[in-house]
Amino acid sequence: MTDAAFLQALRDAADVIRAALTQAVTSAEVVRDELIVTAKRDDIVRVLLILRDDPRLSFSQLSDLLGADYPDRPERFEVVYNLLSMSRNQRCRVKVAAAAGDAVPSVVSIHPCANWFEREVWDMYGVFFSDHPDLRRILTDYGFEGHPQRKDFPLTGYVEVRYDENQKRVIYEPVKLAQDFRSFDFLSPWEGIRLLPGDEKAAAPAPAKPGA
Repeated sequence: MTDAAFLQALRDAADVIRAALTQAVTSAEVVRDELIVTAKRDDIVRVLLILRDDPRLSFSQLSDLLGADYPDRPERFEVVYNLLSMSRNQRCRVKVAAAAGDAVPSVVSIHPCANWFEREVWDMYGVFFSDHPDLRRILTDYGFEGHPQRKDFPLTGYVEVRYDENQKRVIYEPVKLAQDFRSFDFLSPWEGIRLLPGDEKAAAPAPAKPGA
């Protein structure tokens, strides 16, 4: 298939999606050679079901599901579904928006692999998925506070974890930054300029040319 034919096939798929899901999607278009669909949050299950079962589309595989955070938007979070049609050799990206506290319907019922993907988005961003069979943290610890991939999450975190030999258990403590008392020995290349043997030659002034 030529590039022109490939792009035309994607445009045809976008036309099918707009016609079949008039009330459920706000846009379906080819952007930078990719098929991008923006769906209404409450209709995401229906949208993915049509994309999977319509023989003109056949996006049968959910290859990835991820989150993104745009704090300046009223609906700051995006949930992104990357789909693959193996029979048509096409990919489709579906996006829905959610504000903090909004629930996004789980798609585990039609794509079981979404189970852990949705748990990761919940863990990292705090996006709640309604009707998920087991929505709990998957990457952070059970007692972890906050959602570390939100743009407003502090880079240092809130607590630090260490094993206490006396108590024989893992304990949590507030993060302590003793920057004022840190000793810089410049042994690490990340801590400043360190002169290695021979570097003094490069730092020495060049000898004057005869007759200069």
